[in-house]
Formats: sequence, structure tokens, C-alpha cells
Amino acid sequence: MIALVGLLALMASAGFRSAPGVLMIPLEAQYGWPLSVMSTAVSTNLVLFGLTAPFAAALMDRLGVRTVVSGALVLIALGSGLTVFATHVWHLLLTWGVLIGLGTGSMAQVFAATIANRWFVKHRGLVLGVLSAGMASGQLVTLPVIAALAERVGWRTASLAIAGLALAVVPLLLVFMRDRPSDLGVRPVGAGPEWVEPAEAPRGNAFARTLGVLAAAARRPAFWALAGAFAICGATTNGLIGVHFVPSAHDHGMATTTAASLLAAVGIFDVVGTILSGWLTDRFDPRLLLGVYYFFRGVGLACLPVLLSDRVHVSMVIFVVVYGLDWVATVPPTVTLCREIFGESGTIVFGWVFASHQMGAALAASAAGLVRDTVGTYTYAWIGGAVLCVLATVLSVAVRRPPIDRPGRSAAA
Repeated sequence: MIALVGLLALMASAGFRSAPGVLMIPLEAQYGWPLSVMSTAVSTNLVLFGLTAPFAAALMDRLGVRTVVSGALVLIALGSGLTVFATHVWHLLLTWGVLIGLGTGSMAQVFAATIANRWFVKHRGLVLGVLSAGMASGQLVTLPVIAALAERVGWRTASLAIAGLALAVVPLLLVFMRDRPSDLGVRPVGAGPEWVEPAEAPRGNAFARTLGVLAAAARRPAFWALAGAFAICGATTNGLIGVHFVPSAHDHGMATTTAASLLAAVGIFDVVGTILSGWLTDRFDPRLLLGVYYFFRGVGLACLPVLLSDRVHVSMVIFVVVYGLDWVATVPPTVTLCREIFGESGTIVFGWVFASHQMGAALAASAAGLVRDTVGTYTYAWIGGAVLCVLATVLSVAVRRPPIDRPGRSAAA
């Protein structure tokens, strides 16, 4: 039940994740705002999304998961709902950027990691894969609806639909969500009789604790390798494809609803790929998995400039399948490496790694919008993303794992 409610919350929070790519087109038509300017609001969202994550992980320890995540969904609803009153770009900075950025950053992947690490020992990677796929499946469910509403009824109605979806899950969280298995008098799934009640949640300053964990992690090269690779992950998913795929396809003459449906189809295969990645992470070296994921993502981006056209061809379908399987597949192995290397602080460390993910996404979103406005095409943005994926492959394989945690090694070893 905890995993199911968490999955629904993550799906609801995903309502806005790909919405800017759909909503920017009618906003540009109505107000004449350049894509590069609106991309700044999205970049603000992505930066706050990332920077909020590590502090949210500490707040979940301090205030409880239910309180933090319920508040996050309310912020998302406010940000999306208030967008209907936007008449100036700074309104988008406040709603799309600040409110939704803080809301999505207060849950997202750190929320998934918290549930998986606290409630599961057996099948932890698989559960993490399922939860990580929640945002992809939320995109799958909502994006075509949002695109249709924006085109047929208006972008304001689409924004209100996102707000309603976020609010709908709050009652479920308040009724069913709990912080730890001990709150229900049970052990985590797969925990043996030797399982010991975890220590009481830290009562100190969550802000200071989060910064302290960062200071300690920053002394280790593994942190910078994981953070660098995950920054590229964000740049090549949320930053490039998530924000600019629909406008780029529109540039090639493809209908907005068709392009949005393709992006939603990425979400279908994302669900499959992320769950499969969780299963693989329980069995294989997560570093090698990351290397494979980033390599094939780079191949997809390098091919994209010649795949886009006014119609959907078989080659574009292949791109959607490959990119979808790869989209959030990086999360389970990255969370696993953070837990192995940094121990009990692993969730907060992953929050900081995830912050780098969103910083990369924000930079890529702004840079791609600037490239499009400057040279009139996204081609250079796609090629640049492919080159970055090669670097992420190298960084991932170079991470050093604690020998004691490697498969096949005993505790005595």
C-alpha cells in the first residue's frame, strides 16, 4: 500500500513535467513570448527542482514523508492553477519556476529512494524501478490529454487539469502514507529476524545536516563522477527532449498533438525500461548498466536531426523505443551506488546528485532554446547532447565501489 500510494503521488506530480513543451506553443502564439524567454521559466523550475531535493530528503526525516509530500503536491497545484492568470513572463517565473519547482523538488526521486530504502530489503532495486517509473507513467497518462486540451479548449484549461490531478492524490497520502515500517509494527519487506529498529529520526537542523552531508560527500571522487554523469542525464532528458522535442518536431511540420503523443510513447517504454533497470540493478554491476544506458542515449541523440520530419516514420518509432527504455533507467543504479558508497546518508547524497541532474537539465533547456532562436534549428543542441553522453559513459564506469558490497563477496571478505 505504501508503494502504491507513493507511485500515485509520483504520477500526479508528473503532470507538469512535459507540459511546458506543449503549452509554450499557444503561449507564444497569444503573447509573442520567444521560446528562449519561456525556457528561462522552465530552467528556473528545473534548478529549484534539483536544489530542493537534498533538503527535502532531510525534511522527510525531520517532519515525515506524509507532511512533506502532501505539501509538495499542494505547491504543484497552486503553481499550475495560478498560471491561468499569467499575462507577463515574470508570472511564469513565479508559477512554472518557483512554485512548481519547489513542489516537484520536494518529492520526485528522493521520495522514491526514501520509500525503497526504508520499506524494502528484498527486491529494493525492482521497487525503486517501479517508483521511478511513476513520473514516466504520469507523463504517459496526462501529456496527450494536456496537449488535446491546450489545442481544442485552451492552455488555461490544461493548466487547471494539472492542478486538479495533483490535489486528487493528497487525501490518499494523508490516509495511507506512513514514515517507517515501525509505525505499523512490521519489518521492511525481506528483512530477517535480525532486523533492528532504526534510530529515531534526526531532530537537528535539517538544513545544516543536508549541507554537512554534501561537505563530506564532496571529498570523495565518486560523488563528483556520479553528479557529473547525472547532470548529463538531466541535460539529455528533461532539458533537451522533455522541453524541446515537441517544438523541434513542430519546426519540421509535425502536428503538436502527434509530437506530444510520441513524447508520451517515450513514457510507455520508460516504464518498462526503468522497471527492468531496477531488476537488473539487483543482479549486475550498476556502473556497467549506467555506461550502457548513456552510450545508447548518445546514439539516439546523434541520429535525431535526420529522423525528425512532418510525419512519423519507422526510424522515429525506433528512436522513441530506445530513448524511452533509457529515460529514467539511470535512477536505480545511481541510487544503489549512492547507498553502497555513502551508507545511511545515501538518500541525501542522492538528493545532491539529483540536484546536479536538474542543474544540467536547466542549462540544457536554456541553451537549446537559445540555439533555436539564434540559428533557427535544434540540430546543434542534439549533437552537443550526444557528445555529453560519451562523457557520462566514461564517468559512470570510472566510479569505485566498496569491495565489501560487490556481488559474490561475503561480509567476512
